[in-house]
Amino acid sequence: MAYKIAGIDVHKKMLAVVVCDVEVDDEYQFARRMFRRQSATAAGSGCLAARRRVEEAVMESTAQYWRPVWEALEMYWKPICEQRDDRQPGSATLHLALALSNRGRRGRKRDFADAERLVKRLVAGELTLSFVPDSEQRLWRTVTRRKYQLTRDRVRLQNQLEALLEEAHIKLSSLVSDLLGASARRILQALAKGETIRPLCGFSRQALARYCGTIV
Repeated sequence: MAYKIAGIDVHKKMLAVVVCDVEVDDEYQFARRMFRRQSATAAGSGCLAARRRVEEAVMESTAQYWRPVWEALEMYWKPICEQRDDRQPGSATLHLALALSNRGRRGRKRDFADAERLVKRLVAGELTLSFVPDSEQRLWRTVTRRKYQLTRDRVRLQNQLEALLEEAHIKLSSLVSDLLGASARRILQALAKGETIRPLCGFSRQALARYCGTIV
């Protein structure tokens, strides 16, 4: 039975897709097709793979351009392949290869040649493959990383603000617990409007709380 693998060379504006039967004893015979990167581009490449009875698909991790292609293949092509009665044990497998492991000779880049090299090196076991979790786990990873990044941005902004105040000989961090809190923002707004800092430095915590309109 034929065992076909699709190689996808991902670009910003288009996709180069090749399909080859790897169980043929002769030289590789590739069927080629080019897709434009539109909303249904990746879905179209998945339908192509389904029509040609492709069992596996491999692509490069090119920046962030591979993500919509992977998600479309995972949504359209993979369920169709898994529901076939004649599918083989390794069917519906998606591979993501590191771009460095698929480097060709130096010179002008050729799209179909890169996709064909992906298939050949996958069969020979020469590609370095990346682990891609399922869609739900990818979503939780995105949320967690975004939360971590926002926390780092807040800490970085607070450190920059404290450094700027220290250069101006303003010891605001000794009066408030949070430089980005409501009390600190009210004080900074008053300073930005031109109010003198000397009366503020002599305030007690209770007086400072009344001045800011909140509890320090």
